[in-house]
Amino acid sequence: MAEDAPLTAAMHAYYELGNEAGRLGAGGPGLLEFERTREIILRALPPAPAVVADIGGGPGRYALWLAGLGYRVVHRDLVPLHVGQVTSAAATAAVSVDSAVGDARDLDLADASADAVLLLGPLYHLDRDDRIRALREAGRVVRPAGPVLGAAITRWAPRLDGILAQRLYAKQPEFWQLVDVVERTGVLEPLFPGSFCGFTHRPDELRAEAVAAGLDVGDLVCVEGAAIMLSDLTQRAADPEDWRIVLDCSRALERVPEVMGVGPHLIVTARRPGG
Repeated sequence: MAEDAPLTAAMHAYYELGNEAGRLGAGGPGLLEFERTREIILRALPPAPAVVADIGGGPGRYALWLAGLGYRVVHRDLVPLHVGQVTSAAATAAVSVDSAVGDARDLDLADASADAVLLLGPLYHLDRDDRIRALREAGRVVRPAGPVLGAAITRWAPRLDGILAQRLYAKQPEFWQLVDVVERTGVLEPLFPGSFCGFTHRPDELRAEAVAAGLDVGDLVCVEGAAIMLSDLTQRAADPEDWRIVLDCSRALERVPEVMGVGPHLIVTARRPGG
C-alpha cells in the first residue's frame, strides 16, 4: 500500500514502542477486549491440537494462550519486536509457537496448512484493497470449510471510546478534528509520533470485505459493546458479580444491528468454501 506509506511508518512507530505487550491486561477495557475475543475465537475453533495461524498476532497474547490450550500455533507479524517478544514469552511459558516476521498479504504458509486463521490486527492497518488481499490470503492458508476470524475497529470508536470514555480531548484538543475525519473517511490519522493510527469499519463494510475475498460469512459481532464507555470499568472488573454482568451484557447485544457500532471492535467469522 505505497499510497499509505506515512500511515505505515506511523503504525511501525506506534508498535515499536513496545506498549502492545501489556495492553490487553491493562485495566478493564483491555481485559474486556481480551476475554470477549477469546470466547468468540473458541466458538469457531476446532479442538486442540488443531493448527491455528495467528496472523498479525502482535506480541502474542492470543498465540501464547492458544499454545497453552494445546493448539499448534503459527504466528506471523510485520513487526520484528513482536516476533522477539513472542519467542521470549513462549520460552518462558514452556510452550511452542512457530513465530516469524510475515506480511498478512503475502504469507509464507502453504495452501490449506491451517485449521483456522486469526486476523486480529492486520485489518486495522490496511486500506480496503489490501484488507481484501489479506482476507483472501487467509482463505488460501486455511483448510476448506475452516474458519477465518477478522477483527476491525468501528468507525465510531474514536468518539465513543476516545472522547466520551477516555476524554482524550482534555490533553489533546485537536482530537476533535481527528474524530471528524475518521467518521467521514474511515481513516484514523496519527495525532503525534507514536500515536495509534489506521482504518475503521462500519459493520456492513467488514462483512462485505470478507465476501469480496471469497469467504462465506457465518457471524459478525461487536466485541465489547457499550460497556467500554463505563467510567468504572476497571473497578467492575475486580468484582466477580459486576464483571459477570458486564460480560453478559456484551454478549446479549453483540449481534443487535442498531448497536453493533457502539463498541470499539468487531469480529467477523467467515469460512473458506468447500469441505
